[in-house]
Amino acid sequence: MTTEKQVLQPAGWAAPRGYANGVAASGRQIFVAGQIGWNAHCEFESDDFVAQLRQTLANIKAVLAEAGAGPEHIVRMTWYLLDKREYVARGREVGAAYREILGREFGIAMTAVQVAGLIEDRAKVEIEVTAVVPVQG
Repeated sequence: MTTEKQVLQPAGWAAPRGYANGVAASGRQIFVAGQIGWNAHCEFESDDFVAQLRQTLANIKAVLAEAGAGPEHIVRMTWYLLDKREYVARGREVGAAYREILGREFGIAMTAVQVAGLIEDRAKVEIEVTAVVPVQG
């Protein structure tokens, strides 16, 4: 079952690309802690930004699955980036990795910020997620 979510787009505003300005949803809320680009054994397999992003998104998908949720239930994402210039410069690769792991779920309220550092020194990106799963019955 997909989340019944309402994308909030004020009249007259330019449509955002790849995200939503806001989302309203009801159901069971799932909060995924900040995930980074290491594997299930807490080991980095790459120092490449896009490779770490792909692993980060896969980690998010795995945590959601534990709650019986999937990418279609995501309503909010916050991205913490070490280098906004690399994020922008590699936008096509970022989009491809996103679609590969999460599909074409773009009705998500997103924030991306550049930070001075992350707790794990090798991490290049950290993403936290809120998802809402409709209550059945």
